[in-house]
Amino acid sequence: MKSHWKSEFTSRFRRHEDELKWLYCELYHSDMRAYDYFTDMLYRAWEERPEPLKMMDRAREEYPDWYKGHDLVGMLMYVSAFAGTLRGVRDKLDYITDCGVSYLHLMPLLESPAGRSDGGYAVSDFRRVQPELGTMEDLRALADDCHERGIALCLDFVMNHTSEDHEWARRAKAGDKEYQARYFFYDDWTLPNAFEQTVPQVFPTTAPGNFTWCEEAGKAVMTTFYPYQWDLNYANPTVFNDMTDNMLFLCNHGVDVIRLDAVPYIWKALGTSCRNLPQVHTLVRMMRMACEIVCPGTLLLGEVVMEPSKVAPYFGTVEKPECHLLYNVTTMATVWHTVATRDVRLLAHQMAQVFSLPRDYTFLNYLRCHDDIGWGLDYGFLSRFGWQEVPHKKYLNDYLTGKWPGSPARGELYNDDPRLGDARLCGTTASLCGIEAARESGDKQAMAQAIRLDETLHAFMFTLSGVPVLYSGDEIGQENDGAYHGDPLKREDSRYLHRGNMDWKKAEKRTKKTTVEGKLFSALQKMEKIRAEHPAFDTEADTWLLDTGNDHVLGIGRYYRGEKLLALFNFADGEQTAWIKDREIYTDLMDLTETDAGAVRVPAGGFRWLLHTF
Repeated sequence: MKSHWKSEFTSRFRRHEDELKWLYCELYHSDMRAYDYFTDMLYRAWEERPEPLKMMDRAREEYPDWYKGHDLVGMLMYVSAFAGTLRGVRDKLDYITDCGVSYLHLMPLLESPAGRSDGGYAVSDFRRVQPELGTMEDLRALADDCHERGIALCLDFVMNHTSEDHEWARRAKAGDKEYQARYFFYDDWTLPNAFEQTVPQVFPTTAPGNFTWCEEAGKAVMTTFYPYQWDLNYANPTVFNDMTDNMLFLCNHGVDVIRLDAVPYIWKALGTSCRNLPQVHTLVRMMRMACEIVCPGTLLLGEVVMEPSKVAPYFGTVEKPECHLLYNVTTMATVWHTVATRDVRLLAHQMAQVFSLPRDYTFLNYLRCHDDIGWGLDYGFLSRFGWQEVPHKKYLNDYLTGKWPGSPARGELYNDDPRLGDARLCGTTASLCGIEAARESGDKQAMAQAIRLDETLHAFMFTLSGVPVLYSGDEIGQENDGAYHGDPLKREDSRYLHRGNMDWKKAEKRTKKTTVEGKLFSALQKMEKIRAEHPAFDTEADTWLLDTGNDHVLGIGRYYRGEKLLALFNFADGEQTAWIKDREIYTDLMDLTETDAGAVRVPAGGFRWLLHTF
């Protein structure tokens, strides 16, 4: 420890020093030269951190649960699709504020090669913004403006791999052994073929296999995702040191939430699936400590797109926490299963698992995001009702693409593999709810039902503990963008169906309550206001499943500080009755009418938020 290290840094460092050193030396075989480099880097990052951000760190240290409030609402967007540039996003902050947003997630915006970026997930420079979007100075200015409005800024950190155009990769191609050691290079196919025996394929139809032959180097290189994304070797301490440095560089430009992309994949070992290995948790724990030392106001969001049993461990423990936030991905997929089947039993089963987790666990809840919907459901549970995996996936995809007779949904398949029946699904919330089909047909009754379902799904998301995140455009019912079919750089990736440019003409209609846009926007504003005002929505609330006596109606109960909420969601086409064993009198928070529990009517595709105050 250097004698000139400042007291603030020193006190934070000493709090973690023993554990950090032990974990680092265990993982990297007591490489003290690498460890000293790492700790020196932490001090330099702290020293370079702007004073306004240090002041925010101190405030958040005083209130470490600042991100757990029930008034927090997120929004996810692509800069280019929303406003063209980072400066454009700054110009639209009034709109973002009008949406009630206090957590803004910008999709990948660091420099990446056109046509070989996987939507920005193949980074060629972690310290430069994609030129057409702006500069790092623009990012810092946007962060400053967001902070003035009480908005936290989230950015993706693509840590599993780099672009093949990254400086490290270019040097590796040229034969530099030091840089080849930052990746996984093999002279022939012997070891790659051995890996393939146990490592699943991420994109079996569009990018089969986990290795690519590099002609320039005359070697095979590991490419778990796409051939132009080269997996980093975190068994090399230089990789961990320099990538953590890159992460802290982004934090020092005002990023409040670092989304750790594909985090379960970052440690590789022969003879394993190369997923969720113990070393991954060591790396994330050390990154958590690095942030708590340098920038304790920063949160780590883990992208763990797996079933709940494999997601929860990424929170770590109370004594040794890892991620602050994780995605509630299984709930998202299960919601759309419920839309297609009108049967809430699987969703209730999944909610019971979520409600059984510690309240300290904070999930991001969402209906749609930039990615596809994968059908990673609990087929063991579904088999109880005669639903088998392959035919059931086909039904879900047929229904949600509109192929099933009578279905109003309009989605498209992604990575369709007819052999396995394992296609995933794309589409915006509005189009999957039937708004697009109703607009095309001009059927007013169908439109009213589609809007009601859209509102109900958002109400369900707002009912859950955690941070609700809107996908930009959902607040005005933005529909699918089929124009991607005509773009040679996009047409092979159906995820661009729901990545269309923000329709600002539609956004202007949000103030007119007779329009589709106005109905959805005002409903979301109302729900956000109700959620922020009532303690029953607090993350500390007791939560439980209600027995509604009806397989079409999901019931959730919440209680906190004298408020009891009964939230009822009807997924059927017709009005349904929820049978609640309760004698209290409740107020419907949406229309302020009073009702007793017992036989509660819930409109077709609709919801009820019923509150009793003790």
